[in-house]
Amino acid sequence: MEMASPTKVWTVADLADLPDDGNRYEVIDGELHVTPAPTSDHQRAVAQLFLLLAPYVEQQRLGEVLFAPVDVVFSEKRGVQPDLLVVPFVEGKRARSSLVLRNLPLVIEVLSASTERWDRVQKRLIYREHRVGEYWIVDLDARAIERSTLDATAPEVARERLAWAPAGSTEPLVIDVEWYFADVLDD
Repeated sequence: MEMASPTKVWTVADLADLPDDGNRYEVIDGELHVTPAPTSDHQRAVAQLFLLLAPYVEQQRLGEVLFAPVDVVFSEKRGVQPDLLVVPFVEGKRARSSLVLRNLPLVIEVLSASTERWDRVQKRLIYREHRVGEYWIVDLDARAIERSTLDATAPEVARERLAWAPAGSTEPLVIDVEWYFADVLDD
């Protein structure tokens, strides 16, 4: 009689034992996810969003914008590394560890072939469960940004314009989505 081999339940603490090999390691509900190094288009998409978000977040005094790799640890068996995130100040100061990354107003993932299912399904649910204000998925192939909010039952798909007005802001950040993709994809 054959017995099923036990499946390892990964924890965030287990990640410290993995090699620093350029891959991104995340633990989602006890399962290890390994993502290869991103493409240049992916990196340009992240960089351009950072350049759009950072001055706005600073001017509005909302916190700071960070980019991967940065650990967001929700529990012992849930640790992710989003491409970009806005981290609010804690008592007027920058967060100093993943343990204080709470009440995130915005998390962004840029899709790649190896992460699409996780980004669209599991991570969307995780970010909703942990009360992330907004979750954006940047789809380079579709030239669209999918925006999920805590109030909406389905994501909004922005192809022309995206306005973000988080709590505490005095005016929205408006992104020309068509320009953004033309710039990132160099056309």
